[in-house]
Amino acid sequence: MSGIDVPASCALDQVSFLTGEGIVRFQVEIADDAAERAQGLMFRENLPADQGMLFVYDSPRAVSFWMRNTLISLDLIFMDERGVIRHIHPMAKPLDETPIPGALKDDPQPERLLILEVAGGEAARQGLAIGQPMAYTGLPPEQAMWPCR
Repeated sequence: MSGIDVPASCALDQVSFLTGEGIVRFQVEIADDAAERAQGLMFRENLPADQGMLFVYDSPRAVSFWMRNTLISLDLIFMDERGVIRHIHPMAKPLDETPIPGALKDDPQPERLLILEVAGGEAARQGLAIGQPMAYTGLPPEQAMWPCR
């Protein structure tokens, strides 16, 4: 059991984060197969503040992203298999092909299951931080730190 008493209401196209200031929600497009993950948010000219793309893998793994053909700045929020934020890469530069790892070098558990891309600066503006849980319908309730109810 999660030990979090705040109920997480969930929808298929939405994720929620439990922050120190309350609940933050993003409407999301789901990228859960290789083709969708490869395309990502490339060639988009804007991304509203309350929207993003959630990359979903079948199992936790080491991940690395880049900004090839991505025209807008993004924050990349990396979560583990429980939906807990483990790393945030803020303000990724448009068109930059430098790899963005999903974990810092000293992270003892660098595998990630979920990655959320939102508009650059939104993670800080919304108060997202390492250790906060995300609720998402795709996480089994027995596995999630903050399960959907």
